[in-house]
Amino acid sequence: MKFRIGYAAWIVGVVQFFVIHGITESAWSRPYSWAQNNISDLGNALCALQATPEPRYVCSPEHGLMNGSFIALGVLLVVGAALTGDALWRKGPAAALARLLLAGAGAGFVLAGLAPADVDENQHVLGALLIMAGGNIGLVLAGSGLAGRVRPPLRRATALLGITAIAALGLFLSGHYLGLGMGGMERVAAFPLLLWALAAGTLGLVRRPEDRREEPGVSAPRWRTA
Repeated sequence: MKFRIGYAAWIVGVVQFFVIHGITESAWSRPYSWAQNNISDLGNALCALQATPEPRYVCSPEHGLMNGSFIALGVLLVVGAALTGDALWRKGPAAALARLLLAGAGAGFVLAGLAPADVDENQHVLGALLIMAGGNIGLVLAGSGLAGRVRPPLRRATALLGITAIAALGLFLSGHYLGLGMGGMERVAAFPLLLWALAAGTLGLVRRPEDRREEPGVSAPRWRTA
């Protein structure tokens, strides 16, 4: 049962994040742009002109709500990484490191929520690196660390998401946005982890009854979603 709590934690964490994201951006008097604004702009505590990495005016009236969402997301990502256990992961160093890095990404979201970018930039940047560097490396490792019952296309897709997000992080840090804008490229670097957690949690919860023999030590068929 605990692995199902882990799956549910991932779903709740990601869904609440996107809901609160929408509520917070809608409160801006100047329109918030997914292309021109950082995700972190939603949590900035003060109204001010931000000069880097691209000039923009930031004023987020519901920043407290967004920062609370960052914290909730981070905690639930850690819970999911801890509880999914043998139901989702192989034994071995790759799986253990993947889970550790995914939990570290959760800690990064907590840190980002506790330290908004305009309050403590250094801690906020550390949180962002835990998410977009550590978390995405965790996704790549998860491609080989997921349990054998997970179908190969899903394992390959997991690794591909991580590789794509790491490449996007490099482009974002180097200022090459490929027409997506600063905020757009940041989202390509940050959102694959969240979309993967949402998909993994959903697949884990909607398995057919005959597929729920996946507790540790019990042989079971691979995931089915149809």
